[in-house]
Amino acid sequence: MMRTEGSPVEATGLERAAGMFERQADGCAELGSSLYAALLRRAAEDVRAGGPCAAAVAGYERAPGPDAIALRLLGGVHALVLTGRAPELAAHYPSAGGSWQPDLLDACWTAFREAVAAELPWVRDWMTRPPQTNEVGRANLLITGLLRAGTLASGSPLPVRLFELGSSAGLNLRPELFRYTAPGYAWGDPDSPVHLEDAWRGAVPTWLAEAAQQRPTLQVVERRGCDLTPIDPLTDDGALALRAYVWADQPARFARLSGALRLASERPAGVERLGAAQFLRGVSVREGTLTVVWHSIMKQYVPAAEWAEVETELERLAAESGPEAPFAHVAFEPERVGRSFPFRASVRVGRQERQVLAEAYPHGLPAWAM
Repeated sequence: MMRTEGSPVEATGLERAAGMFERQADGCAELGSSLYAALLRRAAEDVRAGGPCAAAVAGYERAPGPDAIALRLLGGVHALVLTGRAPELAAHYPSAGGSWQPDLLDACWTAFREAVAAELPWVRDWMTRPPQTNEVGRANLLITGLLRAGTLASGSPLPVRLFELGSSAGLNLRPELFRYTAPGYAWGDPDSPVHLEDAWRGAVPTWLAEAAQQRPTLQVVERRGCDLTPIDPLTDDGALALRAYVWADQPARFARLSGALRLASERPAGVERLGAAQFLRGVSVREGTLTVVWHSIMKQYVPAAEWAEVETELERLAAESGPEAPFAHVAFEPERVGRSFPFRASVRVGRQERQVLAEAYPHGLPAWAM
């Protein structure tokens, strides 16, 4: 049953949801979204008070992932803004041409709360959708892994076959079409509509700068991905979903997404509705090409039993590979280090030892050398 304003909060349900909102607020603040951090803290209070946000999340308090319901609520409301259904709130959202001013938080929050109350069926429908940002910035780690893999796998450049697990809309299946820059480092088409600026914090690894000079282009001859709930970026609904899950006060991310959507319309890439293990069973190495399997921040959403099957398939591909048909596994995932979970990019070529290449923020920018 949905709750209405003034109804009590169950400690095992909506109190848990309020705590999840607060934890995600901390994450948004850390990653540069003061707008979402402020709104989520107010939303947590509203949940505890039994307000519209409590009604929005009722029944979804145990959705998978510690931040799932918070990001779903934000995405649903952002979609209202982007479609013109919440004009008062749009005035505070930079993504819709508005202006976020912390001293106007009260007005922004009132507009947010009223939008949730007025469009409750819409927002609750978005609560059923898993957040899929298809973060374009993570291509920064993919291209790093691809350049390193090319150096380790062969003395001469080989065409690349790229396979992505957990692809969402498949936007990162076109990494060679993006532009990457940092002091002392530039790679990719200078005229690309996707420009990943300030790609590195501090010095760029020497091997990467050298690889970028030696291999100024990559030829990708096959690009395919898989996802349990793929998004078609060429449809209005698909593009809206991708835009809605980008945080509204981060215009650089919006610009990268817009450029990636343009490239998606020009360079098709297939994303199959399959689990990761089943998808990999249909992949094999091919002579004269570098076969690459890549994934970013998706492993945590795959059941342990299925991930064991994924690892079996990765080992099969490594065993089948050789100098004439090399294979590389590139990953950008959180890893336990003591009590922390830094996000690390790594590469393993064939049966060589896995190399950790860099750490980065979850959105992929900037990266820094280990």
